[in-house]
Amino acid sequence: MEKLIAGVHRFRRTEFANNRVFFEQLASKRQDPMALFITCSDSRVNPNLITDTEPGDLFLIRNAGNIVPPYHAAGGGEIATIEYSIEVLGIGDIVVCGHSQCGAIQALLDSKGLTHLPAVQAWCGYAESTRRIVQQKYRELSPDRLARAAAEENVLVQMNNLSTHPCVAARLASGELSIYGWYYDIGAGQVYQYDQPHGRFFELNGAACAAHPLPILAAAAGQVG
Repeated sequence: MEKLIAGVHRFRRTEFANNRVFFEQLASKRQDPMALFITCSDSRVNPNLITDTEPGDLFLIRNAGNIVPPYHAAGGGEIATIEYSIEVLGIGDIVVCGHSQCGAIQALLDSKGLTHLPAVQAWCGYAESTRRIVQQKYRELSPDRLARAAAEENVLVQMNNLSTHPCVAARLASGELSIYGWYYDIGAGQVYQYDQPHGRFFELNGAACAAHPLPILAAAAGQVG
């Protein structure tokens, strides 16, 4: 806690003091983020750092495994946040970003380690399709390559889950919304983007490449990584 408190004081003395007008403008106007960014709660993943963005640029959903529960009447935090981002904030771009060394993915692949974590086990149920796809498609991969394949496939599964949300489906149908699938390699500092025509992830070195979520699982039969 001492480090956190010292950091708050440094923020006040330096970052805030040097950019007071910027923060005052943030506080005085309605937020207008450029994208909804859905990623893992892993402490090593920093969306603003990865994208070189400022406060106010990204509307965030973070949870174990960058999971998007399918739409259902009971609702929930992720479901409400998605709806608010589209219907109220008018966001037109959504990024679903998985990453390397993901603990949730490892737990999904080895569910025996979840017997003492019933809440985590239930949460991973929203990625059951990922587990089955990996089990069916990638039986011969080494553990490292298997983990990456699972993280990338999970991005596609969660993009499909997004399409079950009425507000998402409506905006996709009208062409007012684009969804992007990313994979972040922590050790390499590299982001990979899902390219739907090729059915695989490529280094994000050029233009953004949106993917319509509905046919993704069928298209993803190509190479991973």
